[in-house]
Formats: sequence, structure tokens, C-alpha cells
Amino acid sequence: MSHDYRPGDVLLLECPFTETAVTGVTRCYVSVWWPWLEVDPQAENIRWNGRRALPTPAAREWEIFRTEPAETALKPGDTCLVGIPATVVHVQAVHRFDPPLVTGMLPRPASYIEALRQGETHDPDLDDQGYTIDPAGGEPIRIELLFRPYAFLEPGDEVADRNGRAWRFDAAWDWHPFDGEQSGTPAWPLALLSRLGEPTPEEAAAVARATAVGGHADELERWSGLTLARPAAHQQ
Repeated sequence: MSHDYRPGDVLLLECPFTETAVTGVTRCYVSVWWPWLEVDPQAENIRWNGRRALPTPAAREWEIFRTEPAETALKPGDTCLVGIPATVVHVQAVHRFDPPLVTGMLPRPASYIEALRQGETHDPDLDDQGYTIDPAGGEPIRIELLFRPYAFLEPGDEVADRNGRAWRFDAAWDWHPFDGEQSGTPAWPLALLSRLGEPTPEEAAAVARATAVGGHADELERWSGLTLARPAAHQQ
């Protein structure tokens, strides 16, 4: 699919395990030569050494890339495989860079997905809670969209719900009612009022058809069943 991901997306990640060599081992980390990215010779003040440190269980850090054999079984000079086993994540945020971000590595990322693992709910009081992924980077990560809540809407859409209440949709759990009340969720069916101006008849019909049965609770239930998490408290 395209790289136009958005908050709320539930993704399945995999990366083929690729042979590499272990360059260093500590109690908390195993360093390996990174087999996919290249050093960026034009990056000023950033000099990547071509290695990447992967945490052992002692580090208590979440990392989607793993080794085979496991990190705890490796020693310097060993040959191992590194890749991503099938892993389900949900997107907390998407960051875009124009021009692409200078990291010391090539290719330079034009966007990052900030993802949370299954069972983890976003905590606004935690720094660096999410794991960043370059969806179009040099690492051959296969990304499958498992579920997109409110896939029939686009960010910025304006809709009217069954009760005549008008809302702006910014993301799956980010709704803004125009009446100023900051409670509740839109009651289906929904009528598309605006999508970058007046919607086409086809766009309006698609939203009406998608919301003819079911409701917000159904979208949330399916999302939670896959993520084993819940939206942040202010987004429910």
C-alpha cells in the first residue's frame, strides 16, 4: 500500500531475517553491523559507524528488530540473523520531513511512523513512548494494514450524525463537535457535509453506506481487539 499512514492504523510488520555479524556485547545490548542502511557521507556533524545496538531483556526496552539466535546467546564475532518477526503495532502519530531528515544514514527519511506495541496505550506524560519506523526506508520492512478505523473518512471531513450534530473528523479517536460540547461520540449513520469543500455525490454515498449499520463503539471494539489497548483518555 502507499505510505500515507495515519493515527489509529493497525499494522502488521515483518522484515526478512538477514545475515550479519556481532561487533560487541554488553549485559544490556548487542551491537551488529546493520545490513541495510548506508553511511551518509554528506551528513554534517553526524557520523554513523554502520552498527546498531539491540537491547537484551536486561535493558527493558522494546525493539522490533530481533536476532536469531537470541541476543543473550551471542558473543562478539558471531554470525547471526537480524530481522522483524511478525509484529502488530498501532500508529500513534505520523511525522513528515521536507526536506528529508538528516540522520547520518542513507536513505534519508521523509517520514516516520510513531508506533505503539500491542497492549500499550498512549501516555501523554511519557517521553519517547513510541517506536519510530521509516515506512519507505532502506530496511525491507513489509507493512500490512490490518485495520483503519473510520477508513471511509478523510482527516478534516465534516459530518452530521443521526441527531443532527455536526462534527469534524481529525483522526479515529479525535472528533470535534461544532456545538462546543466536549462529550460524546457521533451517532451513526453519518452524512458527509464537507471534504475540502462540497463532497461529490459518490463520496457522500460512500459515507452513508459505510455507516448505515454499526457505530463508533463497533469501530472501537474492533480496534481494541487488535491492539489490546485503548485510545488515550481524552480521545474516547
